[in-house]
Amino acid sequence: MDIASRLIIITFTFGALALIALVIFLIYLLMFDRNQKHHAILRNYPVLGRVRYFSEKIGPELRQYFFNGDNEGKPFSRDDYEHIVKSAKYMRDVVAFGSKRDFDEEGLFVRNDMFPKLAEEEKFDRETKVITKRSILLKDPLFSQRKEKWEDEESCAYLLHDHDAVVIGPNTKHPFRLKGLIGMSAMSYGSLGYNAITALSEGLALAKGTWMNTGEGGLSSYHLKGDVDIIMQIGPAMFGVRDKFGEMDWDELKLKSEIPQVKAFEIKLAQGAKTRGGHIDAEKVTPEIAEIRKVEPFKSIDSPNRFHQYSDIPTMCEFIERIRNHTGKPVGMKMVVGGNDSVEELAKYMKETGKGPDFITVDGGEGGTGASYQELIDSVGLPIKSALPIVVSTLQKYGVRDRVKIIASGKLFSPDRIAIALAMGADLVNIARGFMITIGCIQTLKCQSNACPVGVATTDPELQKALVIDEKKYRVVNFLVTLRKGLFRISAAAGLDSPVHFQPKHISYKDSKGVVTSLENILHEIRQQIGVNEPRK
Repeated sequence: MDIASRLIIITFTFGALALIALVIFLIYLLMFDRNQKHHAILRNYPVLGRVRYFSEKIGPELRQYFFNGDNEGKPFSRDDYEHIVKSAKYMRDVVAFGSKRDFDEEGLFVRNDMFPKLAEEEKFDRETKVITKRSILLKDPLFSQRKEKWEDEESCAYLLHDHDAVVIGPNTKHPFRLKGLIGMSAMSYGSLGYNAITALSEGLALAKGTWMNTGEGGLSSYHLKGDVDIIMQIGPAMFGVRDKFGEMDWDELKLKSEIPQVKAFEIKLAQGAKTRGGHIDAEKVTPEIAEIRKVEPFKSIDSPNRFHQYSDIPTMCEFIERIRNHTGKPVGMKMVVGGNDSVEELAKYMKETGKGPDFITVDGGEGGTGASYQELIDSVGLPIKSALPIVVSTLQKYGVRDRVKIIASGKLFSPDRIAIALAMGADLVNIARGFMITIGCIQTLKCQSNACPVGVATTDPELQKALVIDEKKYRVVNFLVTLRKGLFRISAAAGLDSPVHFQPKHISYKDSKGVVTSLENILHEIRQQIGVNEPRK
């Protein structure tokens, strides 16, 4: 028998054995599925029903990459996501052919001026530069990986002019002065991994003029890696500044305040995606994270719904005063707005006593989170465009608006969104998920599972290896600088030399019938509901 005949016999034999094995395996699955008691579909449609479960499993990916339209995906559409990625990777934010926005729908528009500001008329710090790296796309073939070149880049930082700098807590011992309007919203170490926090810290530091909020998980060494300005958040569980009984450790707080990078403190009442304390699953609570938070390792952590140290406005403001006096640094509060009267008592108390926060972070219900509950994330707390005017108008009603800076957050990841927030009364803007996307987030929506496949929202050492700090930190810089540049560009289109001058009159609202109303008129109606007496302009 020749070699060819032997190979044919061997191939046929192995093929027959494989076929027999497959048949036996399918019979086993059929019998198993028929007799199991947990899945009705498998009992009636054994084996075939598994195809349904497989399709269901990969459904989110199929919708994200193939079936959702460019503007359909949630929480971020494909267009939103790609715009952030291209800004971060290539430092480019241009699009071609035309807008994909549905102009028949109602919405807000920035009102352009007939005589926009020229580039040389824009008022910003032209001296401060940023040294970064960006990718240059050389080839983008269909079936092979795109060819790119990694290139050094020197760019203007697009910081505010010295005269326009925003000062938080001007009457404190250590005021916080900012020349950038955009910073990183609260994201804790533990919710995000050490590579993610480090890349964000180093990237934000390179961008200059910005800040990083620690989130309620406490201040870690990774937050400090880049030497960026820090707003240290303190949640109801007092992570990072608590004693063994869960009370404030004032000595520890003092030590944290003496760290040069720590510029301010923020007490967290709530965030938009969860009007409650934070949650972190046990598998994320490594010994290191437990040490930072002053808790036991490998046990799930749930913060209380609120601070037990205070239960009303007077006692909360006393708590804020004590932190401010103890640290000498500005103290703010993060809150969610539920209705027109949400800030009424606070504003009234501020007027009567002179006490209160140095800044208020207003977090919209559309904001993100590592883990929350459907009923909270969908239905509790107003979105930022409703919440922001309520806070601003209420503070104006009692004459205390000038005493407090307002930081807005809630999907404000593009220059036009930021411009509208500034026109509504915000002084500064926080971004969280936009920065997560710059360091690799692909929206798998598994933040709570510790199984983030790109190493962002996980403390798993193996998964975190996917995130290369020395590459991703430059994407953080590029995204932030591109945002700032776009913000000055849209300001110039509105006839303004700086985005700090945005006012309600610079925004128009068009309803579904095409009728245009100034944002001034809309805010006038809101102020009337709140009880602000003023003439219509």
